[in-house]
This record gives sequence, C-alpha cells and structure tokens, in this order.
Amino acid sequence: MYGWLNIGSLLLGLIAWILPIAMLAKHNKKNNKSWPLFSIASISSCVIALLFQILYNDYLVRIEAWVSLMDTTRAVVVLSGILAGVTIILNVITAFVYNRKVNKSHL
Repeated sequence: MYGWLNIGSLLLGLIAWILPIAMLAKHNKKNNKSWPLFSIASISSCVIALLFQILYNDYLVRIEAWVSLMDTTRAVVVLSGILAGVTIILNVITAFVYNRKVNKSHL
C-alpha cells in the first residue's frame, strides 16, 4: 500500500510541472485569466508530492528499514529540491508572462 505513495508523488510532481507549461503554451489566447488557479494547483501538487515522500520515509522508519532509508535518502533530497525549484521557476515565469501581457494591454 505504501508503494503507491511513490507513484502518487511522481504523478503529482509531473502535474506540478505540466500545469505551468500548459499555461505558458497558451499564453497568447485572449482572456485567459485562469493562470493564477493553475499556479496554485501546480504549487499544491508539488507540496503534496513532497508530503507523499515524507510519509513514505516515515513508513520506512516505522518498519525500521534503515538500509532502504540509507539507500534512498540522498536521491529523495536531491529530487525533492529539483521538483520544488523547477516548480517555483515555472510558476514565476508564468506570472511574469501573464503580468507582462496584462501590462501591455493597458497601454
């Protein structure tokens, strides 16, 4: 059952990246005011993906699977940092693109 946490974490991590990329791909559409909702969903997906990893590590501690923890902890730390960093960067880029578009339309 706990193995699903890793699969869920992977899927949510992908969603965290796909949502802002999709918004950037359609940034030229008119009246696209849903980008803040997509950014919130993206960041939320990232947070839940990271929570799933914390829950899985908690499971490994409770069953005292120390070797598994020692084998995977470094990768989890690095990949969690990459997930969080890329998600933040993509959402900041999306915010800049959409705010620039709004500012140009007011000129």
